[in-house]
Amino acid sequence: MTDMMSRVAVMIAALACCAAPAPAQELPEVKAIIFPGANNWPIWAAEARGEFAKSGIRVALTPTPNSVFLMTGLIQGKFDVAIAAIDNLVAYQEGQGEVTVEGEIDLVAVMGANNGFNSLMASPKVKDVADFRGRKVAVDAATTGYAFVLYDILRRNGLNPGDYVVERAGGSGRRWDALREGKQDGTLLSLPWDIIAANNGFKRLATSNDVGRFQGSAGIVQRKWAAANEAKLVAFIRGYVAGLDWISDPGNREEAIALLRKNLKSLTPELADASYKVLLDPSTGLQRKAELDVAGLRTVLALRSEYGQPRKTLTDPMKYYDPSYYRKALGN
Repeated sequence: MTDMMSRVAVMIAALACCAAPAPAQELPEVKAIIFPGANNWPIWAAEARGEFAKSGIRVALTPTPNSVFLMTGLIQGKFDVAIAAIDNLVAYQEGQGEVTVEGEIDLVAVMGANNGFNSLMASPKVKDVADFRGRKVAVDAATTGYAFVLYDILRRNGLNPGDYVVERAGGSGRRWDALREGKQDGTLLSLPWDIIAANNGFKRLATSNDVGRFQGSAGIVQRKWAAANEAKLVAFIRGYVAGLDWISDPGNREEAIALLRKNLKSLTPELADASYKVLLDPSTGLQRKAELDVAGLRTVLALRSEYGQPRKTLTDPMKYYDPSYYRKALGN
């Protein structure tokens, strides 16, 4: 009996060993590319709390200096998942991207991220939106991303293309630097740079919500990669949503803010508190459960139909969105 019990104990130990989670370095890797900023809070939370590992993957993050680098890398297979403005997806898919990229372009959004939470921030010398006539405005890329949101805000205030000067300056952090240094007179800024700008005397003249219900950033992949790596993609979405759920729980507020400050060194306690409120307001920031807003995507298509070149009429949001992976991640 003792010998039998010993053999059983050995078998149980072996099974326990096999059932134990694999070390992080042995987990399948998902290469994600992101814009630096507070919008990555759910990813930081998922990493810190081991949510990606629980889902069976490890995530390698690469910050991008601009949308061209991000989209080029995604299309060419250097990255698996991008969190970026969904307009970038539509632009490159429709041959309206900022640059021509070699390789097959078959992009699709698989989850939402945020509604953009961008604000038009202006130099103190700019009186109002109409006062941008003859002045310089900064964008990441002139033909993709949130550039059309900026153009539409200006149009709504009587300014047409040619009435102002557009200069490319990169992501929000770089655009804030350019605005602060006086190289441009205004730009759209996301969190936390819009609050930093406001605290330094720059004016908030409008927000991305002024163009209507809007889908900002989304999780974007190449369809071929998604089809071949369904388990990894579903795991990424599941981990992201778990991180988002955690930071959205009021009971985790202090710890979540500490995590935000750990990853954004420039945040003071006051700035972090203000960012927390904006990021977790579903009308201004991160989308609950990372659910993509199809109506907001229609607004993106309407703006691209108005300003994109060569001109195309784009009306079908489901051409650019496949919710099947998201549904599997949430068990729907």
